[in-house]
Amino acid sequence: MTDTVTIARALLSVSDKTGLVDLATALSAKGVELVSTGGTARALREAGLTVKDVSELTGFPEMMDGRVKTLHPIVHGGLLAVRDDDAHMAAAADHAIGMIDLVVVNLYPFMQTVAKGAARPEVIENIDIGGPSMVRSAAKNHAHVAIVTDPADYALVAGGSTTLADRRKLAAKAFAATAQYDAAIASWFAFADQGEAFPATLPIALKRADVEPLRYGENPHQMAALYVPTGPAARGIAQARQIQGKALSYNNYNDADAALELVSEFRDGPPTVVIVKHANPCGVATGATLIEAYEAALACDSVSAFGGIIAVNRPLDGPTAEAMAGIFTEVVAAPDADDAAKAVFAKKKNLRLLLTGDLPDAGRPGLMLKTIAGGMLVQTRDNGKLAEADLKVVTKRAPTEQELADCRFAWVVAKHVKSNAIVYAKGGTTAGIGAGQMNRLESARIAAWKAKDAADKAGWAEPRTIGSAVASDAFFPFADGLLAAVEAGATAVIQPGGSIRDAEVIAAADEAGLAMVFTGMRHFRH
Repeated sequence: MTDTVTIARALLSVSDKTGLVDLATALSAKGVELVSTGGTARALREAGLTVKDVSELTGFPEMMDGRVKTLHPIVHGGLLAVRDDDAHMAAAADHAIGMIDLVVVNLYPFMQTVAKGAARPEVIENIDIGGPSMVRSAAKNHAHVAIVTDPADYALVAGGSTTLADRRKLAAKAFAATAQYDAAIASWFAFADQGEAFPATLPIALKRADVEPLRYGENPHQMAALYVPTGPAARGIAQARQIQGKALSYNNYNDADAALELVSEFRDGPPTVVIVKHANPCGVATGATLIEAYEAALACDSVSAFGGIIAVNRPLDGPTAEAMAGIFTEVVAAPDADDAAKAVFAKKKNLRLLLTGDLPDAGRPGLMLKTIAGGMLVQTRDNGKLAEADLKVVTKRAPTEQELADCRFAWVVAKHVKSNAIVYAKGGTTAGIGAGQMNRLESARIAAWKAKDAADKAGWAEPRTIGSAVASDAFFPFADGLLAAVEAGATAVIQPGGSIRDAEVIAAADEAGLAMVFTGMRHFRH
């Protein structure tokens, strides 16, 4: 195995012509023979370079609209021959196969073709066959051949020779490129062409995001990185632009994602602020202005908000930023921010400001993946929404218009609270949130206690749970959780229903004078 290989012949065939002429010029100056195909050969000749067509090399013409051009023993023999294997070299000599020391290939733009909404025949024509074959042949024989699939790597080979270390690096990148390409094709066939929800093989291709390295995972002894889809992706926290602050951590991304997903439920609603701590909302509010919504959200649980994550559904303004700067905040995510807001946060050097552009569509389709020991659980996104017709009044008293609005607001928030989830809300503001308890009764009690604590801290005459609506992410299995809500002062309830004790729970609600609606939809979140 030779460490340094001098490039005598290079085969160039690219769809992306970025940097092509400069590379070919540099190689030609080093005496490298250039072999090429179709549009690539034409571009090089137009630049004044001498190029040999692959058909000249193989003695076989391109045919079938270019589908068959490099699939030939002369090409693949020149790529796969082991240079220090006498039998290989004797076979090459017998069949007049010359060696190829460098392949520069990038593949047909399959993903771009799909993304532009092309018809099926055009999509199929943009499945590259010869390109991946050459990439794999060259990468397999990286002991002797260099394979370049990314214009960013042209500098590694422009000098006319390659080192073994560089060839190994390029081979690894090449196999990743073909894996990504095949995954995109398999995904298109499974989901778009065949309409499968869960194909027998789930192709996944991710690339490490071009962001500062994550310092560690959930805990310092864990390693972590951010990956994003290799093809088109819905905008989300992974695509947000960081304006200032230190590098984001694994937990920052996780919590900011939770905040952004929840605030996106209100993308078309009034100014809304979500405050998240440890992936659970601790305060959510709407208001006439963003600062009004922030102050209401903060008042729900000002203790938990310390060191939290904030997401808003409107461009951030200076006064709201000033208010947010009043306590320690890890991350603020907003569609945009004006100069005044940026100036306020510039004084907080550790605070991360993320600009997301358009908010994600809360109702978008997609898959959610979770690793378990020995496998992976896959499910569709929880994008269920309630229509007015979905709500079924099950009590003697129907909710008032305001109670129904509070029910719907609490229901949206409960969808984003870890189960068991109980959310009290009043006037477009959360009053108390109980998250992640092992039974629903404790969630109801904790949420009520938090509301009372918030009232004590703010000096209010009574907690916001008085006259509130309460949402439960799943049915009340017993009446005790509902009675805890009654004790807290709730007057309306929204829950899925479906318990074998529904009649008992409805009777308790009627006795307490509550209005209760069933949704027929559950929002467990684990």
